[in-house]
Amino acid sequence: MSPQSRRRSPAGGGAPPNALFRELLHAARELLAVRSPLDAELMVSELLGTWWPQRHHTAGGAGVEQVVGEGLVEYAAGQSSPAALALLSGVACLGTPRQAVAAEQAAIRMIDSGVRAPAWADHLGAVTPAECYVNSDEWGDQDEIICVFSYAGEEPHALVSLVDYNTEGMIRDGWVTSRVDKLLEHCRQAAEGKPADAFKQIDPPHARRVLRAALDATDAAEDPPVSESFASYHAFIRARIRALPPAAGRGLRGRRPWSRERRALIAAEFLASDEAEDLSDRQAASRVVDRIIDYGCDQDSGRPLRMSPVKVQNFMLSWLPRRVMLCAADQDAMPHVLAAWVRWAGHKRGLTEGAIGQTLDTVFDSMSTFSRIYRDPAEFGLDEKLVARLLPDSDLEALPRRAFAFPVLEGKHGGVDLSKLDPANPADRRLLLAADHDTRTGSPSAAGVGRHIDRHLAIADRLWRGAPPALWDAAQRLLDGGEDRHLVLHALMDVLDAAGDDEAALEAALRELATGLSDDDLNGLGDR
Repeated sequence: MSPQSRRRSPAGGGAPPNALFRELLHAARELLAVRSPLDAELMVSELLGTWWPQRHHTAGGAGVEQVVGEGLVEYAAGQSSPAALALLSGVACLGTPRQAVAAEQAAIRMIDSGVRAPAWADHLGAVTPAECYVNSDEWGDQDEIICVFSYAGEEPHALVSLVDYNTEGMIRDGWVTSRVDKLLEHCRQAAEGKPADAFKQIDPPHARRVLRAALDATDAAEDPPVSESFASYHAFIRARIRALPPAAGRGLRGRRPWSRERRALIAAEFLASDEAEDLSDRQAASRVVDRIIDYGCDQDSGRPLRMSPVKVQNFMLSWLPRRVMLCAADQDAMPHVLAAWVRWAGHKRGLTEGAIGQTLDTVFDSMSTFSRIYRDPAEFGLDEKLVARLLPDSDLEALPRRAFAFPVLEGKHGGVDLSKLDPANPADRRLLLAADHDTRTGSPSAAGVGRHIDRHLAIADRLWRGAPPALWDAAQRLLDGGEDRHLVLHALMDVLDAAGDDEAALEAALRELATGLSDDDLNGLGDR
């Protein structure tokens, strides 16, 4: 595809002009010069990747895949040319389900009208999956998932997808090679002398499950840390995942969820081990190891035993300071318990002493930085009891949004001592929100505003849970723009009311909220 089509950003304030579609269709003329269906698929994937970085943007309530992707299909369907047919044939194989159906129907009509299809069109997407492999690094930070395909035995090729478990299990990179034998031989040679599972064959349904979850994680992220070329391969990767066979029946269900009981058992096993013998404060060690296990279960695809230098650094210097409220004893114990856990987990997983040692070096190197950057909420002038009321689950990241939702937690209102009310208790929330509303308006809440308080309750509940994350993101954008807190709440309530039960519509509207409201719009919300 032309460099111009790759660089141009199609996401604007409205539907893309026909000029953009003409440019993309002009770039598709290159498809007429290729003979290989693999080359054709890769070229179409590159074109479809043009707008992938803007996939979360909306225009007039519609997503970019609808505005640009489906708009391009509609435009090409009206051109009745060999280039248009070639493009439609490619989108029918590689596009989203809606794009694929529309493109296939348009391509059939075009063929029936006499337009000649390219020679590779009959083979496009008609791939047969063969062997699949996983190539893991020593710590399990990353997996290269290798899936081999062919067109009915011809033109074998391998898709290599890099899954990074330190970035929420996303696919961060992908590429294709036709030198399959050379790739596999290189992997086998590199795995010599390493554990048996460093490079191994896996069932195609297992590969499909892993890749599907990893691609979903990448697509869901606002700004995933992917390679520069990833967008060009995205549609190809998506199509090849669809070509892998699904699990039959219930044979493959993914990782077993870690229940509270299962987490407690592994914590008890660790605390009784030789590695934990020298931990002096056993109560603090018990609380700290729970945090380590929770991080592995909830943030690392259910793998609490997997420890690596990168994972340790992310845990100590990013996740803990941002997410967890630790008492002073737990702060002191954390690095020592983590070091003991690294030794114990490494021995259970059969890691070499060298690999365990490198991870321990990261723990020790991070100790001083952890002590410096971990900030107790009390250091910001917040009362310890007040913080405890807002964070019964110790979720430190929730503190600002919960304080935004419940700013009035002390004093008296209607003869009720607000300091005795629990914001985590739905029954107490109405009284707290009514007191906040009366403080702002200067008039007591009456029966006529009961429904209004109900709307505040709905927003407060979502802010308390952080569901969806885009809600608090939108609130922060508006607050950063200097907007009044109460007006921001009303803007959020209006979006919630308009979206109803459609969570996808809610998230899309929240992403556009800060840029879609004028000052007059916000000022008009105060009386609703």
